[in-house]
Amino acid sequence: MQGKVILITGATDGIGKQTALELAGTGATILLHGRNATKGKQVRQEIVHATGNDRIDFFKADLSSLQEVRQMATAIKQKYTHLHVLINNAGIFAAKRTLSKDGFEMTFAVNYLAHFLLTCLLIDLLCQSTPARIINVSSMAHSDHLNFDNLQGEKSYSGYTAYAYSKLENILFTFKLATLLDGKKVSVNCLHPGVINTKLLHAGWGLGGASVEQGARTSVYLATAPELEGVTGRYFFDMQGERRPATVAYDPAVQDKLWHLSEEWCGCSFEKTIPEDCLKLS
Repeated sequence: MQGKVILITGATDGIGKQTALELAGTGATILLHGRNATKGKQVRQEIVHATGNDRIDFFKADLSSLQEVRQMATAIKQKYTHLHVLINNAGIFAAKRTLSKDGFEMTFAVNYLAHFLLTCLLIDLLCQSTPARIINVSSMAHSDHLNFDNLQGEKSYSGYTAYAYSKLENILFTFKLATLLDGKKVSVNCLHPGVINTKLLHAGWGLGGASVEQGARTSVYLATAPELEGVTGRYFFDMQGERRPATVAYDPAVQDKLWHLSEEWCGCSFEKTIPEDCLKLS
């Protein structure tokens, strides 16, 4: 991984922080994302001290703000000419329905829409760094359906449904994007990390779980494994190999409807941002 540049969202806590620590140990350049600059600098110092790798950078953004996502993408592009791995890891659980600055339900905004936009804005950087990988952290708690009439809890809200929807959306996004990109150049996969002892698990379920070390294993594997070169459009389950997610995740009509709504809401079109030589040949 020497010479590789890796961006991890939600990298100042939990699974994201552990993923960053382990990937820093490979010698890669790590771009940490978080919403708190003080904590970001502290985590950077911890990782440098633990690994001896000083190629650790930090970018601040509140993922509930699409403007801040755009600003972060611009800042990354101004500083880096390559991005080999994008790990869309950040996530929240919201027991009560609140809206983001842009008017989106908060779980939908942070867990899904921000990562859709970030990927759209950085796809050209990934395409000029081939072979590159996009990794979306989902969950086995993803929903088996998506009600577009209540997509953001407009009619009735449950924190569990909002979370389950967002994790299904991560998978739908993965599978749709994989149909557009030449997987030998940029692969797109998603994963369930396990039931891990994180703040999110405590907030939503009041439970403990496995260690963050175990939770990071699948993300690290998808980012580094040579045997996964060119493998794309798959869902991996807690280091137990590939699994089939809910059947709806494979439905092209659902994928397309979510995709078009997301592009409209984000104001970013993958058709315009994906370089032609990175597209899958029809």
